[in-house]
This record gives sequence, C-alpha cells and structure tokens, in this order.
Amino acid sequence: MSQARKKSNCPYCGAAMRPVVMACDSCQVEIRGRFRQTLFSRLPMEDLEFLERYLLAEFSIKALAEKSGLGYVAIRNRLDRAIESYRKLLGNEDAKRAILDQLDRGEISAEAAAEALERL
Repeated sequence: MSQARKKSNCPYCGAAMRPVVMACDSCQVEIRGRFRQTLFSRLPMEDLEFLERYLLAEFSIKALAEKSGLGYVAIRNRLDRAIESYRKLLGNEDAKRAILDQLDRGEISAEAAAEALERL
C-alpha cells in the first residue's frame, strides 16, 4: 500500500478517514464540516494514478500505450483491476447502507450492526 494511501486511514482503528477541514492557502480561512468524499478517493494511489493517465490519454488504450510504453494487454489488465477495486468499494458501501438501514428499522442491535460493519 502506498504511503499516501496509508495516510487516509485512521492510525487508531484503521478505518477510512474523511475530510472535515478545508483551508485557503492565500488568506488562511478554514471551513469545518462534513465534506462529500467520492469512492475514487478511496482507491489505492496506484489505481488513481493509472486512471489519471488513462483520462489524459482521452480514454484511449492505444494512446496510453504509446505514451507509457506498456502493451495493450498490460493496460487492459490494469484497467480491469482498477474497475474491480471500484466495484468492491461500491459493493461495500451498499452493504454498509443495508446494515445501517436494518439498524435504523430496529431489525438488528447496535452490537450486531457494529460486528457486521467490521466484517466488511
């Protein structure tokens, strides 16, 4: 796991951390709140960097191959891994939502919900 990715996890429990402060470098104003975090920001840094290069190649595997020196198969495999990582994150979010909905409806206890969330 990359150093940048490790920084986004809680050093105490290992759960993903979320941004709560935004700051202006120019005037030093800070805003605190709950900011929306996309699933993309929770992908491994390696996948994010690859997806950025793919985007800048205008989503062309051929153009990315020319720029990176990687072959079609290598690029396709990297793209498939990034897609699978994103699908896994999306599935985890759906599962979390379902568990929290069950808790909200009183179908499971807080302890059972915590255990189910921990298993994800």
